[in-house]
Amino acid sequence: MAGSTAREAKHQRREAAREARRQAQRQEQTRRRRRQVTVYGSVAAGAVVLVALIVWSALRPGPGDRIPGQGRQHIALGQPHPPYNSNPPTSGWHTGNQVAPWGVHREPIPDEIVVHNLEHGGIWISYRDPKDTALVEKLEELVGRYRSKVILTPRPQNDRAIAVAAWERLLTLDAYDEGRIVAFINAYRNRGPEKVPD
Repeated sequence: MAGSTAREAKHQRREAAREARRQAQRQEQTRRRRRQVTVYGSVAAGAVVLVALIVWSALRPGPGDRIPGQGRQHIALGQPHPPYNSNPPTSGWHTGNQVAPWGVHREPIPDEIVVHNLEHGGIWISYRDPKDTALVEKLEELVGRYRSKVILTPRPQNDRAIAVAAWERLLTLDAYDEGRIVAFINAYRNRGPEKVPD
């Protein structure tokens, strides 16, 4: 009887050890599944955030107003053409063989020349009143930070104190706002329909 009790006890210990191993394996499988769910969930959440950011950045409006395009027709300087649809113009009829040098200009430049600069991805900053020396100095200092693709000119026919133009984009301001002007430059510089090196 003592032998059978010992065998029974040994058998129960083995069964208990097997059950403990099975329980440990089940717990390990459960932990593994939880880790996988956590990893896959994190990856999925990250992908959703990334897609949302891409969609948001594609749909959010950029600085300034979008101006409907008027084409890219080349004309001779002084040749008549239909009126531009914005003041100053942001696309349309322009000289085919002439662009203005980048940088600061103290005299007005014909719109048809500077529109060609916009086609090349340039930013045109213009101001209405050349006698507003404080404003002109601020704008000249700002434009001086850019080696190329930014041009500054007086333009008395502007509706507002400052206009910042890119191809099919326009920002107009009543007062100097460096943050908005720089954001516009960063958004649209080198974004014209013609890719031309600096």
